[in-house]
Amino acid sequence: MERRGLLKTALLACLLVVCSGRVPMVIQQPSTTIYNSTLAKTLVEYAAAIYTADLTQLFTWTCDRCGDLIEGFEMMDIIVDVENCLEAYVGFASDINAVIVVFRGTQENSIQNWIEDLLWKQLDLDYPGMPEAMVHRGFYSAYHNTTIRDGIVSGIQKTRKLHGDVPIMVTGHSMGAAMASFCALDLVVNYGLDDVKLMTFGQPRVGNAAFASYFKRYLPHAIRVTNANDIVPHLPPYFSFFPQKAYHHFPREVWVHDVGLGSLVYTVEQICDDSGEDPACSRSVSGNSIQDHITYLGVSMHAEAWSSCRIVMDYAELRYKMDLHGNVVLSKQQQQQPGLSDQRRRHSAQ
Repeated sequence: MERRGLLKTALLACLLVVCSGRVPMVIQQPSTTIYNSTLAKTLVEYAAAIYTADLTQLFTWTCDRCGDLIEGFEMMDIIVDVENCLEAYVGFASDINAVIVVFRGTQENSIQNWIEDLLWKQLDLDYPGMPEAMVHRGFYSAYHNTTIRDGIVSGIQKTRKLHGDVPIMVTGHSMGAAMASFCALDLVVNYGLDDVKLMTFGQPRVGNAAFASYFKRYLPHAIRVTNANDIVPHLPPYFSFFPQKAYHHFPREVWVHDVGLGSLVYTVEQICDDSGEDPACSRSVSGNSIQDHITYLGVSMHAEAWSSCRIVMDYAELRYKMDLHGNVVLSKQQQQQPGLSDQRRRHSAQ
């Protein structure tokens, strides 16, 4: 095994000599359609943009992070659940002809406490309609039992009304990745929507092996991008001697890491097996870095503001609705359209 690793490293070092620049290399499994590196670089920029502090800049798409590969995005709705410190947005990307749904992750000032909390989390919620499938109550509730869900499905409906039944791409980083996963599954299972795609960054485990199996059935092409020694994809802990009760990632992971010798280093985007817990991917390292959690594919996932719940926007310039709890929806259209939940919901969340 060690000899194989050395040969692999030597080969990649040789490739580096004949190639100019440090361009990521994708190590493919048999199928070449599993992972799209260019799409990943686009979606990670969307995932980073939601960390913009000023909602006016985010809504008008004039923020510092709103250029490059995601320039020209058409924002539809921003949903801010102040009560639970959650945020998401929905809009249309004309270059890839898709609805984009993005969830915000954990802020830096709470990451350490959040990580410590995840070390002790237990599976504590049965997923509706999936026997033996159990999930993390906090992640599940953050999506299903807050204002976020209705805001997202309403935004998707409005976007598709304007642009047709285009694909839906759901993404997020950190806790936002966990919420994105429940959202994508919800759209497929409970709303019967087609062409829903999921790609997340730095995602923690969200359920057990039974849940991962169901998830794979409904979203067979989901991608979880993990970075080097990022600690969060290792949480909550995986215990191989408790396969049914322990947390278990759903497939498929793409592990981004550097290989090489000395100063000859090459970045690899390694497509892992379909088990969700490939021992040759991120599970092969200790996974103890917070720094690797807040940079993905060369894009910073730092928040611009220390406070995670404070709303910064120009109230005079933006159309918005606020409920009694201070939760806000910024909307492109003044008249709210009926949400998908009013038309196609098959069963309500717990």
